[in-house]
Amino acid sequence: MDRFLYYPLSLMPYLVITLIVSFTMHELAHAYVAYKFGDDTAKKQGRLTLNPIKHLDPFGTILILVAGFGWARPIPVNRRFFKKPRLAGVLVSIAGSVSNLILAFIGFFLLVLMHAYGMEMLAAFSTGLDQFFSIWIQLNLVLFLFNLLPLPPLDGYRIIEDLVPPGVRAKMTQAESYGFIVFLVLFVTPLGSYVLWPMLNAGRDSILKLFSAIFQPLL
Repeated sequence: MDRFLYYPLSLMPYLVITLIVSFTMHELAHAYVAYKFGDDTAKKQGRLTLNPIKHLDPFGTILILVAGFGWARPIPVNRRFFKKPRLAGVLVSIAGSVSNLILAFIGFFLLVLMHAYGMEMLAAFSTGLDQFFSIWIQLNLVLFLFNLLPLPPLDGYRIIEDLVPPGVRAKMTQAESYGFIVFLVLFVTPLGSYVLWPMLNAGRDSILKLFSAIFQPLL
């Protein structure tokens, strides 16, 4: 069965736990910030919740297990309810990615604490915990970076739309279908291996170095 999966079958429990938490927190962050800025659309649809069933997309979740990428159910946002649409739009869009960065930071911190103070007590579980935290940290960092890519339908594209002048935003909306084609090409062809993944891996490694520098006294 392993040959049908992007990740080894032995790591599936760690991956599933990480995906459930990471996708749920990502979408909840979008919904919470939108609600704080006056848009209760997600709240009315039951999306302002920690219940993962409300956020996970079955096909998107399965796809990440077999192909290495996937998605959750997007949070509905109605910009008409925002008092400051452009500011709110940027903060709502970036909130999901920031939640993944925070989860990665927490995971790194717990891993450091485990190695610094708890390895003797946790010796029997150390290998499994190392694998779990490694998946937790790296997947959340990839989600953080991936969602900030300036391609539709990702959050990075929405952020740019809210930062540029209205005229440029209108043109970006018109060109969105072409951008989505670029997105698909990068993910379903080998081109992504030469362009996309090296960039994501470099970004991930840079953040890991930053985390290591922050926690150097404990390492």
